[in-house]
Amino acid sequence: MSNIKILQGTFQDKLQLKIAPAIKAGFPSPAENYLQDSLDFNRDLIKHPEATFYGRVSGDSMMDAGINDGDIAVIDRAVEAVNHDIIVAYINEEFTIKFLDTTHKDEGYIELMPANKHFKPIRVDALDEFEIWGVVVWTIKNWKR
Repeated sequence: MSNIKILQGTFQDKLQLKIAPAIKAGFPSPAENYLQDSLDFNRDLIKHPEATFYGRVSGDSMMDAGINDGDIAVIDRAVEAVNHDIIVAYINEEFTIKFLDTTHKDEGYIELMPANKHFKPIRVDALDEFEIWGVVVWTIKNWKR
């Protein structure tokens, strides 16, 4: 199972990085060797600073969704979760990161779906201690480990 450890973020007034106009996966164009804009994480990635947290992923149950052990998830608690969102759930005293499947809600349960065929869905019904803690809006990975 992929668990997640919640980290408290601190948001500065300005955290800007220069950004290239386009990053292509084909042949690079020498004419595009300049930077034209900046990326401000607070402005561009975080919509609800007071409700946004970071979580470090542990495990590989979401690897087929591109979320791997050690990745950092940006979790927004102000976003309402809908079917198929990647969520952080608190279930039976443990945090986990999974796809939300509400297709069985009328039957009295929902499922937390992994993105790895070696893991089974987690069925959640009225007997479980359960809360959708937040919606994953971004992930950050370290490609050079």
